[in-house]
Amino acid sequence: MIKILSRGLFVLYIILLIWLVLFKFSFQILSVFDHHHRSLNLVPFAAPSIAKDGGINYGEMILNCIFFIPFGLLLHVNFKTVGFLPKLAFILFFSLTAEIIQYICAIGATDITDVITNTTGGLLGLALYGFSNRYINTKKLDSIIIAGGIVLLVLFISVHASHFLGRRSRDKFIEAYNK
Repeated sequence: MIKILSRGLFVLYIILLIWLVLFKFSFQILSVFDHHHRSLNLVPFAAPSIAKDGGINYGEMILNCIFFIPFGLLLHVNFKTVGFLPKLAFILFFSLTAEIIQYICAIGATDITDVITNTTGGLLGLALYGFSNRYINTKKLDSIIIAGGIVLLVLFISVHASHFLGRRSRDKFIEAYNK
């Protein structure tokens, strides 16, 4: 049962990660392709230094790291026989592929900083699992990660569903008001 839950959670996480990285959690995915915004930044950490108020905005870089921490954790839970470096290479490959797709499809800014911060987040997840596994037995650690992942997934779906339903209700109200 644990194996089924962990594989299902991993697949759902990958889908949500693709939705985040490529479509920025948009419910109107096809509208993302209408913007035709293509940019390429190959200078690491250059974009965050260009902030509106003159300061440095690290928010997006921190969020990139945070969103990829579960990637490392779930890779460890689901692929125990695969070594550390292949897991890290897979995270790097996933991030690089997402950035290349963004550039090819002109659906966002392709930024080397994103690849670095995404991979760093995955690395943190891999390291966190390895560190925690020294003090917590593997089965218990896997159960904690899966339970935490399911709780976070339910919260995520609840927040986005309420936002989506709230927008629909607001649109219906405005439509009825304009009649």
